[in-house]
Amino acid sequence: MAEYGFLGLGIMGAPMAANLLRAGHGLTVWNRTAEKCEPLVNLGAKKVATAREVVAASDITFAMLADPAAAERVALGPDGVIEGMDQGKGYVDMSTVDEATSRDISEAVVGGGGRFLEAPVSGTKKPAEDGNLIILAAGDEDLYTEAAPLLDVMGKKRMFLGEVGQASRMKLVVNMIMGGMMASFCEGLALGSKGGLRGEDILDVLASGALANSMFAIKGALIGKGEYTPAFPLKHMQKDLRLAEELGDILCQPIPAAEAASLVFTRALTEGLGDEDFSAVFKTVTD
Repeated sequence: MAEYGFLGLGIMGAPMAANLLRAGHGLTVWNRTAEKCEPLVNLGAKKVATAREVVAASDITFAMLADPAAAERVALGPDGVIEGMDQGKGYVDMSTVDEATSRDISEAVVGGGGRFLEAPVSGTKKPAEDGNLIILAAGDEDLYTEAAPLLDVMGKKRMFLGEVGQASRMKLVVNMIMGGMMASFCEGLALGSKGGLRGEDILDVLASGALANSMFAIKGALIGKGEYTPAFPLKHMQKDLRLAEELGDILCQPIPAAEAASLVFTRALTEGLGDEDFSAVFKTVTD
């Protein structure tokens, strides 16, 4: 029976790993903050002290890490993924990183005899809890096929996009659009409020026409209550917009609207809002 591993048990990784355990898959887990492993141990996971030990014990290891620096450190650093890699083992990195980071990790995994799949996800905490993520994959297609039953536990839709780097690009495009939408949405709510319009009326109008979407409905209601518990931390959106700007530079594609949104999120980050939900950017556009 195949053995699986999971690295990174934050807002997204913990519920994703929990869903795998509830589906009956054996799981070895590691997190930099070790106590975050305990809820999963209670569900039947085995906790180890290093990422290397997870990979050594697993046929396929999944990772959900905060940013490119964390992804590289866990994969390439001391007691990391590469030190536990062996012939035929699979590594599925579900972190949102730039394509250069993904390729660097892929080359190291393949150089160690393993197989690599990048598989960033579209979705936040609630879809992760419900197994309703959208999984964007690229890299080793045989590994994608082998990992498919587990990906289907974590997500409601999955796509194979080709060579390493393409899934990273897709994720940055999606989050660039989402960040721009959120910045514009918050400015609209602030402008309407200053003009004497009720927030609930603005949301009603948006929900009744072509602009209707679940993000505006859910986040609008929470903004109205002043609730910013992180489902997707603002610091991560700021990071993704910055990575999208870098991709635009690489491809010589102007993205002025995304650059403007990035400035708004960067301001929010400097104001200390990084650990709140990305909808807390609303605080930066109101008096």
